Amino acid sequence: MSANGKWTADDLPDLSGKNIIVTGGNSGIGYAAALQFARKGASVILACRNLEKAGAAATQIKAAYPAADAAPMALDLASLQSIREFAASFRAGNRTLDILCNNAGVMALPYSRTADGFEMQLGVNHLGHFALTGLLLEPLLAAGAARVVNVSSGAHRMGSIRFDDLNWEHGYSKWRAYGQSKLANLLFTLELERRIKAHGAKLMAVACHPGYAATNLQAAGPKLEGAALIESIFSVTNRYLAQSAAMGALPTLYAATTADVRGGEYFGPDGIAEMWGYPTRVKRSAAAQDLSLAARLWTVSEAMTKVRFNALPA
Repeated sequence: MSANGKWTADDLPDLSGKNIIVTGGNSGIGYAAALQFARKGASVILACRNLEKAGAAATQIKAAYPAADAAPMALDLASLQSIREFAASFRAGNRTLDILCNNAGVMALPYSRTADGFEMQLGVNHLGHFALTGLLLEPLLAAGAARVVNVSSGAHRMGSIRFDDLNWEHGYSKWRAYGQSKLANLLFTLELERRIKAHGAKLMAVACHPGYAATNLQAAGPKLEGAALIESIFSVTNRYLAQSAAMGALPTLYAATTADVRGGEYFGPDGIAEMWGYPTRVKRSAAAQDLSLAARLWTVSEAMTKVRFNALPA
């Protein structure tokens, strides 16, 4: 523990022999988490849409820690074909998977669709990670005591699951769509953990959120919209109000590795409004605890992605 009794990355256990995948591991929270995983001896795959940026990030990690094992792999969460290819490539190596960090995400984008026709935020933040987890279930279960860590957001509280219009074809709201996708992350965690327990599987599903951390996430939407003023405002707030990506990654690191974590738990910063601080257990909205809502979303997600968790049937 640090001098103030708070958990930090220095409290990470030895991860030698562990295989870890971090989606979006080339920047922000994902990079900060991947760096620490590699520092503690894990073999880390940076699963990213831009393979060149992922390669540069892996090179940075090795420069910081010469003994680190960090490798880039191409993964576009906006394409089910890319997700299937990534999972098939990983499985072909006959490796177990100890930790899957479903970290990558997009926020408050102008309306767009994935390669498979899903609204982009739901498609990348939830459906892409849902499909990836299902396709990697075999190596996760083979690891013996693996963890799936889903990165959500405090914005889940403003979300609702619009089953009558999941893809926002009528009356798109970029922030409500983001909230829906982040609520979906927590509902996915809830139902996955329920199924794990029902089958006695040696696997754990947990969730976390980074609070307000300075990353590229905030500027992506305004940049796509050509909203230079909003982009500038986010630049200023990131500089003066946000905590670092390294601090924002602490809930992910804690959820992924510490011995006292239990399946289904949710972690975030311990500061005011969960915006800043050190990792602690945090609460979620009533909707995020709704088992019937989680089961319904799971069924719909299977139908949309054509991915089924055969080892964990309902």
